[in-house]
Amino acid sequence: MIRDKETLDHITHTIRNFVNDQLVPLEHWVAENDRLPEEIIEQMRELGLFGLTIPEEYGGLGVTMEEEVTLAFELGRTSPAFRSLIGTNNGIGSSGLVIDGTEAQKQKYLPRLASGEIIGSFCLTEPDSGSDAASLKTTAVRDGDTYIINGTKRYITNAPQAGIFTVMARTDPQNKRAGGISAFIVESDTPGITLGKIDKKMGQKARIPAMSSLTTVSCQPMRSSAVSRVLGSKPR
Repeated sequence: MIRDKETLDHITHTIRNFVNDQLVPLEHWVAENDRLPEEIIEQMRELGLFGLTIPEEYGGLGVTMEEEVTLAFELGRTSPAFRSLIGTNNGIGSSGLVIDGTEAQKQKYLPRLASGEIIGSFCLTEPDSGSDAASLKTTAVRDGDTYIINGTKRYITNAPQAGIFTVMARTDPQNKRAGGISAFIVESDTPGITLGKIDKKMGQKARIPAMSSLTTVSCQPMRSSAVSRVLGSKPR
């Protein structure tokens, strides 16, 4: 649904000019250096590109799916590296919080994701099971007022830059279906997180996935005095 065509046209025009004037001329440089210039990332923050889909009450633009597709066409006219950097904040790096986060979680993380202060990353894929959620081996075991997460995630987009990870882990080993899996918010400076080498690809330069090893990561649940790290009101 397009809510306000005039506003959407203005945003589309702004992004189109940004792509034409700033991003397209950088395509060769990005391919050669395998990274994005910091000054361009800052301009992307200023334009609100990190928060396109995040609700307005948390600092984003709150675009609808149809509006996002329109804007994605504009961003798709240049290197996918630019879209990839903002993609997790506008998609799987924030959607769990938007859909099922507690109000405290939303207030703590969504404004920072919308502004581009932090990058959100999504940890589902694993070395032995790919993105088959039913086969994931990462576990989260309750230990008093904490959960201990153990496992390895693979091909995690934006892992080296991430400020928070949404980590999928099995909390009920008896339930082999979706009901046995819970999502956890894990901040990147949590003790126990290690990152593997950055993958080198044949294409898509500057799009940086890496292996993220999660070993004995403690995540505070909601009933402790700390802000909940279990995504939502309870494990599910």
